[in-house]
Amino acid sequence: MSPWAVWVENLLQSLVAGFTVGALYGLMCVGLALIFSVMRVINFAQGELLVAGMYAALFLFGPVGLGGLLGPYLGPVAAALGGGVVVFGLGAALYQTLLRPISGLRARAMEGEGHSAQLTLTLGVSLVLSNGALLLFGSSPQSLATPMSSNAWEFAPLGDSGVTVFLNQARTVAALIALAVAGGCALFIARARTGKILRAAADNPEAATYMGIGVDRAYRLAFGLGAAVTGIAGGLVASYLPFQPYTGIEFVMVMYAGVVLGGMGSVGGAFVGGLVIGLVQQLSSLVLPQQLQNTAVFVIFLLVLLLRPQGLFGRSVERV
Repeated sequence: MSPWAVWVENLLQSLVAGFTVGALYGLMCVGLALIFSVMRVINFAQGELLVAGMYAALFLFGPVGLGGLLGPYLGPVAAALGGGVVVFGLGAALYQTLLRPISGLRARAMEGEGHSAQLTLTLGVSLVLSNGALLLFGSSPQSLATPMSSNAWEFAPLGDSGVTVFLNQARTVAALIALAVAGGCALFIARARTGKILRAAADNPEAATYMGIGVDRAYRLAFGLGAAVTGIAGGLVASYLPFQPYTGIEFVMVMYAGVVLGGMGSVGGAFVGGLVIGLVQQLSSLVLPQQLQNTAVFVIFLLVLLLRPQGLFGRSVERV
């Protein structure tokens, strides 16, 4: 194969990998953006909610029996979606028991103190969840081992040129599900009555209260949905990548960077931000060693913020 064909093959492989990884990053970012855009809560425990989705999916796939019932192809997808339901309950419970007193209308009295109470609390929740997972599950890496995670689809996009592109089956399916879930979230926020309630609670919680909207209920739903979406992303990632209780640390900076890159308060922008990060990571591998991939991400991140401080899709008045 000619040097030109080798370069084209590497470029196409990096683009494909960037889109599949970026779609999962984007879904993680959507979960974080849902929480921030509605509640204005900076959640340091989002990485642990991602890991909770991974362990929930593992439990549903194995001990509950979704893997045996639905097989090695549909089983991981159903387990990831079911894991999202479990993490929704966890997120709603965390809001009701811990976050409710320091968010929403109750937080107005603390505006002069910034977000210190929320930051301290969510950091504490992060430590409790990660160390609790370590006690319950140990430090050994786990995964949803299926034939898809070790097999790839092979394509020859340029005919007989010898250029071949490989798509890992588990990662590709996970990316497609991530696109579907993110699209469903966007439609829910834009069209559904409950989505409009969330937007009203985000824009002006006091006016929403006067209109008969239960702002606390809306915030509980927003936190649960944000946790669930990130939990689904975790379950999908677990279908091809080993994980352990501290895996969330590897992804939490990507989530924050994606949300800021897309535009604070923009759920759709958060998905695009995660997609951009995935593409930059994979394309940078063509010219940089692997350990500098995240450096390339943050160089692009800083350039975007210098040229457009509000992010790619952010506006000063946009919250959802």
